Amino acid sequence: MDFDLTDEQVMLRDTVRDLLARAYDPESRLKTTDTELGWSRDVWNQLAELGVLGLAFSEEDGGVGAGPVETMVVFEEVGRRLAPEPILDAVLTPGLLIAQAGNADQRQRVLPDVVGGEKLLAFAHDEPGTRWPVNELATSATPSGDGFTLTGTKNPVPHGDCADTLVVSAALPDGTIGLFLVDATASGVTRIPFRTFDGRRGAQITFASAPAEQLNGAPAQAAIDAVTAQAQAALCAESLGAMEESLRLTTEYLKTRKQFGVTLSKFQTLSQRAANMYVSLELARSMSLYVTAALADDITDPVVASRARLQIGRAARHIGQESIQMHGGIGITTEYPVSHYVARLTAIGRTLGDDLSHLRTLTDRVSDYTLVEF
Repeated sequence: MDFDLTDEQVMLRDTVRDLLARAYDPESRLKTTDTELGWSRDVWNQLAELGVLGLAFSEEDGGVGAGPVETMVVFEEVGRRLAPEPILDAVLTPGLLIAQAGNADQRQRVLPDVVGGEKLLAFAHDEPGTRWPVNELATSATPSGDGFTLTGTKNPVPHGDCADTLVVSAALPDGTIGLFLVDATASGVTRIPFRTFDGRRGAQITFASAPAEQLNGAPAQAAIDAVTAQAQAALCAESLGAMEESLRLTTEYLKTRKQFGVTLSKFQTLSQRAANMYVSLELARSMSLYVTAALADDITDPVVASRARLQIGRAARHIGQESIQMHGGIGITTEYPVSHYVARLTAIGRTLGDDLSHLRTLTDRVSDYTLVEF
């Protein structure tokens, strides 16, 4: 099997890498994340012009119609530069939900503006007190005229602070789950923005009989499951990029920092620890390729996603902890970039399930297999 990128995929990778490298060095990224928005509208518009925001969407929906590999190439570069633009939260996840669960009219009304960078979305699914995967919803949908009204609280809603339109999950009167479009500025919608420890943005959103339009093109739960698998793959790719850069920063530090008159790289134990970090990175790379290849074959099995997330989560923790330890005190300072990579890896490790949640998913399916190795 050929795992090499095509010429077009290499060109996409290099273009995104150059754009993000010009936009962000450690100092400029900190300045951007400290603004009220937390990311750059200018970079966002450039990503839209390059077609990056439309990679995962069909041409009929205004997108490029590229495959999962192209999307993961982009997210690896996002992780490498810690780019704060909400490609996953404001485009990929909620946009694909509309693409899969919405009817033709709903897709045409919303998605072209999203792909063009003119409209921001957010997926309001998690609720206070719930753990991934969310199987029961307290937020309810009540029929009202030709539409519905929603009542309940969603928290956290990643980048819900800046969204123009919300894709909201809610329990229907028959007990099933529905997906709804809600104007973020509509009456009955209250947003309380917050900042996460890795510098990203989010919001707690309360709905008090807020008007909503149901996505009625396909079953909601099936769409949520399929899109979640794609979001898991994107997080794997972003983690891979962040781990690569963390390892690079660490090895460069070992080559330049001196103790007792020699560089740290001369100490055998530290070199062995760096080699172990590289092994973890390559194991993570293999699992990221695995989940991406599954998506390319239209496989959205949650077991596949959990296998990848569990291994990559363990690798991220190993590489992150070793990066901090081998840098010493400077590794935890705000001014030095490695601390921000570790913070982002830690945040990803708590997004769409932590290691324990994914291990639970796998153990629940043990009886499906004749041989299981841990």
